[in-house]
Amino acid sequence: MFISDAYAETAAATSGGIMDFLPLVGLIAVFYFLVLRPQQKRAKEQKIMLDAIQRGDEVVTAGGAVGRINKVFEQYVGVELAENVEVTLQKSAIQSVLPKGTIKSIK
Repeated sequence: MFISDAYAETAAATSGGIMDFLPLVGLIAVFYFLVLRPQQKRAKEQKIMLDAIQRGDEVVTAGGAVGRINKVFEQYVGVELAENVEVTLQKSAIQSVLPKGTIKSIK
């Protein structure tokens, strides 16, 4: 007497399927252009720099040591840090190549 008949409501209509994915696609595009693409560009420049290293180049290592390249191998380089002090490093440990004469100017 007090309870009226209960009817199930019809399901709400869904919007277009492609419109639901547009924000996700936009977010992926922004991530690509702001993060991935610049990172790939830097990696490519680093590889070109490492491939061009030759004997006599002045370099800065990832640890901050400044030295001159004495030997170049496929994956390693010999770096002279001081007179009669040479270390062997992986090429990937070279941070940057300095202009010629930098070591003399900072001594």
